[in-house]
Amino acid sequence: MKRSDKYSQAVSRIPPSGIRRFFDLIIGRKDIISLGVGEPDFVTPWNIREKAFYALEKGRTSYTSNWGLLELRQEIAKYLTKYKLHYNPENEILITFGVSEAVDLVLRAILNPGDEVIVAEPCYVSYQPLIELAGGRAVSLNTAKTNFIPRAQEIARLITPKTKALFICSPNNPTGAVIPKSELQKIAALAKKQDIWVVSDEVYAELVYDGQHYSIGAFERMKERAIILNGFSKAFAMTGWRIGYICCPAELMRQVIKLHQYYAICAPIMSQYGALEALQSCRDEVEKMRRSYLQRRNFMISALQKIGLPAAAPSGAFYVFVDIRPTGLTSENFALKLIQQEKVAVVPGNVFGAGGEGFVRCCYATELPLLKEALKRLTHFLKKD
Repeated sequence: MKRSDKYSQAVSRIPPSGIRRFFDLIIGRKDIISLGVGEPDFVTPWNIREKAFYALEKGRTSYTSNWGLLELRQEIAKYLTKYKLHYNPENEILITFGVSEAVDLVLRAILNPGDEVIVAEPCYVSYQPLIELAGGRAVSLNTAKTNFIPRAQEIARLITPKTKALFICSPNNPTGAVIPKSELQKIAALAKKQDIWVVSDEVYAELVYDGQHYSIGAFERMKERAIILNGFSKAFAMTGWRIGYICCPAELMRQVIKLHQYYAICAPIMSQYGALEALQSCRDEVEKMRRSYLQRRNFMISALQKIGLPAAAPSGAFYVFVDIRPTGLTSENFALKLIQQEKVAVVPGNVFGAGGEGFVRCCYATELPLLKEALKRLTHFLKKD
């Protein structure tokens, strides 16, 4: 085609994922230790895999309801009560093709052209592009100056008549920061006062090391404006299964389900049976993985302090957001040189938005011997550079 408008302008404006760019540099490379991609190094627990095998053996290979298996939604509703969240599995819980689809569906369902969404950054790389593709405008809230915790006072300064929603993630990717209950309460009060949605990505809820997870949807009168996103990838080591869910008021869900019907029809049935088994029988496995991540977190923080790279101990998830400003290198230069010279992959912090420059994200969901070797190489890199 020769016409100048053959591509979508909105899509053309969006850059490729900064995470995937670095992943592509290492894919297939056996000589590189990757601390880059945010994926558990555990294999999905056996009983989950066995449940999927059984579903296949029984010929369960059809579509499910657009909503997902009712048994799974009922089990999710029961599970969420531990966080004081109460949702009707009939019309307030939707099974999605991973949390990524959930983000896209929700934004398309709530945004009109020009609506603003305040995004607490640094954040996962998909939030801003998906806001823009839905016709909205992402407004950055730089949390670097508040220890990577979004503060209600700072959020209030960014609210305008065009503000439709606030987007938060706790525990956070890439920083591992967890929003304290007291601050969540203030944010909830602000959201009610300003009459805005709060989209809360809680996919790392099970991976909290200091204290416990609190959901903004549990505060008084927040259910009507909270949109809770969660899934099975991180806590249950089910990244490739692509299974997530949305919890929101039934009135909003009537709009979301329409998009899902056209977008994906339903999540894979085998994955849904696996997720059902995960909730019914894998609590001990999740706890074992969480304790292992905690051990690795403690090792990473101690080792980084010894070599002079400050990093706050993350309260959740499985990332350390390392301050590399003492090196004088930009995030991009640091990450590229580390791959080239020492064969260790990290993700530059600038790809995660405002406040990320001067940091790199290291994922410690990597077996301890490899973490130790990666830290040796990092030490050598700093001495050489």
